[in-house]
Amino acid sequence: MSKGYTRTSKFLSLVLRHEPAKAGLTLDSSGWVGVDELLAGCAAAGVAITRAELAKIVAQNDKQRFAFSDNGQRIRANQGHSVEIDLKLAPAVPPEHLFHGTADRFLAQIRRHGLSKQQRHHVHLSATRETAIEVGKRHGRPVVLRVAAGEMARQGHPFYCSANGVWLTDSVPPQFLDEA
Repeated sequence: MSKGYTRTSKFLSLVLRHEPAKAGLTLDSSGWVGVDELLAGCAAAGVAITRAELAKIVAQNDKQRFAFSDNGQRIRANQGHSVEIDLKLAPAVPPEHLFHGTADRFLAQIRRHGLSKQQRHHVHLSATRETAIEVGKRHGRPVVLRVAAGEMARQGHPFYCSANGVWLTDSVPPQFLDEA
């Protein structure tokens, strides 16, 4: 993956998940923005990108962070927003166990307080231990926590699954966590 691709993908994550104003954008209530508006905003912010390059990033992003609308005229991030939006995800029944990758330096606090969404809308969980390891590596020496998602759901905790397969919930109390 080229540095230009990575830089552009990171900028798209920034403006579609956290700071749309950096590209002069306003996301609608579900996180969507017009593709033409996005391309113009990126160019004005010094990150020029063509429609073909955008399509390639959406298609080839290893985490499938972005999605086009059915008609291809709008785009949004699939999850991970810190800005106020409603992805309109329907509640879903999770598998018995999900996984959360983090860095070992956060483990003591997580054991005490569980997982919280912090600045995001949800806690992000992975369907596989391998994916959680990759997530944890981004933050330091990885630790993988197994989440008793099935039991949480039976006790009334809602779960959602984003378009790219990331499982989402509001929080994970410590009694539902153990090291995987």
